[in-house]
Amino acid sequence: MAKSERKAAAKAGSGKTARDKASGAEGPASQDAAETSKTWLFIIGAVAVAALVGGIVYWRASSDGGMSDGGEKKDPDLAALMAPGPLEDISLGNAGAPNTIVEYASMTCPHCAQFHETVLPELQKKYFDDGQARLILREFPLDGLALAAFMLARCAGPDRYYPMVGALFDTQQTWAVPGADGKEKLLLIAKQAGFSKEKFDQCMGDKELFTKIVDTRTRAQEKFGVDSTPSFFVNGKRLSGEHTLQDFESALGGGATPAEGAASPEGDAPGQPEGTPGQ
Repeated sequence: MAKSERKAAAKAGSGKTARDKASGAEGPASQDAAETSKTWLFIIGAVAVAALVGGIVYWRASSDGGMSDGGEKKDPDLAALMAPGPLEDISLGNAGAPNTIVEYASMTCPHCAQFHETVLPELQKKYFDDGQARLILREFPLDGLALAAFMLARCAGPDRYYPMVGALFDTQQTWAVPGADGKEKLLLIAKQAGFSKEKFDQCMGDKELFTKIVDTRTRAQEKFGVDSTPSFFVNGKRLSGEHTLQDFESALGGGATPAEGAASPEGDAPGQPEGTPGQ
């Protein structure tokens, strides 16, 4: 998304617009905070278990073929990378673009925020706006707060997924803190974005969504050798380097072939889900 759009979304998280005041975006009452804490205890506990299981799965994947004979990570099978996963893919850019960048990120990862604030706007102008390429962001939460932030973005809906992600990355330093403060600030951002306390609690209590995000992370570890964020694949090729604009230009500049599984130009519009999720 354009920098202006993300900054506008970030302002929505500051709690200073007239619409925010009209929607009742003030800080949560003590009773609300207590109720939210119960939800978060469930989330954090479940993520701890998922992280442990995910670590075991990743170790097995690395041993079973995640590495080449030379000790380097292999590029994943393109068809497997582009196959439907636990969650629907949402494209930033034309879903029928001939080149696809797949990103695995965590909402509490500073390097991920830096990419979305500095490199992504340049990619948007150079490749996404004219239909040369698209981005698919997939969830790879590193902690319970990151998982909850992704749940919030998913609950916002396909059309608002990337604006919500952009707002959360832009304001990451204000809410991505341990303890109750981070949880309460995420609730405040949700309210600024139009969520009621009830809707926020429903989102955080969505066990199916929770499981699908955890499964998305596990699948990335097991099948594609993802072990850090952000991790990028350009038309199925693992992107090395510092993930600068020049790194992406090098990967995209050689007339790369269309990514397998991309929709036709007449297919899904940008920001729309692309198919039925599968396990």
